[in-house]
Amino acid sequence: MQSLQTIEQFSVLKAQGKTVFLFTAGWCPDCHFIEPFLPQVEEKFTDVQFVSVDRDDFIDLCGDLNVFGIPSFVAFENGEESARFVSKDRKTQDEIEVFIKSL
Repeated sequence: MQSLQTIEQFSVLKAQGKTVFLFTAGWCPDCHFIEPFLPQVEEKFTDVQFVSVDRDDFIDLCGDLNVFGIPSFVAFENGEESARFVSKDRKTQDEIEVFIKSL
């Protein structure tokens, strides 16, 4: 999974087909919980681009997108937000996959 480097990159990536942004942070235990199975999720959904966003590095972006709990997922398709899985609760692999299937 690539990591977001700049706000400009966010604008470019969200406009390229289906993109799911994972908002996370190094200090977040629930974010670390999902790390081991994220590669499996990415392998199942090869038509989706996955991008990790460090909440602490992009706090203004989180505010703009109303992402206040992490880990959270926000999906875009061709520049428009298409869905979100945003909460402060721990997420399971099944929950994440159901969300992505719904895109």
